[in-house]
Amino acid sequence: MAATGGMIAPAGDLLVRFVLAALATWRVSHLLAAEDGPGDVIFHLRRKLGTGWLGSLADCFNCLSLFVAAPVALFVSRQPIVWVVAWLALSGGACLLERLGQSPPLTDPFVQPETGEADVLRFETRDVPSAPDADPRAARGGR
Repeated sequence: MAATGGMIAPAGDLLVRFVLAALATWRVSHLLAAEDGPGDVIFHLRRKLGTGWLGSLADCFNCLSLFVAAPVALFVSRQPIVWVVAWLALSGGACLLERLGQSPPLTDPFVQPETGEADVLRFETRDVPSAPDADPRAARGGR
């Protein structure tokens, strides 16, 4: 049994409330941070906020999710300790949902050079002549 508000609610009810609250937190945070909104209302709001503290908050999904999750956590529970945990968990859940919706980062595959020895970390280039002063050991006193 889990407690919400002044009543005792079944654990399944609490789970449903949490999942719905996490989805709502993600939706509102995403709307405010990454969308223009109907009739460009959100776009104009972000533009009016400018580049100050509130403007940079409106551009940061993770930051916004903390502020959005605070009132939404009241839907999960009104008990102070449960509310704090739900608040942070809802923000974290929204951040996870946001990451799941993004495309994976592109990385370049590592290509092993075909020349040189395969058991060393550094490959020597024998066809590039080096200047006599370019020896790094000479600069350190001939070590």
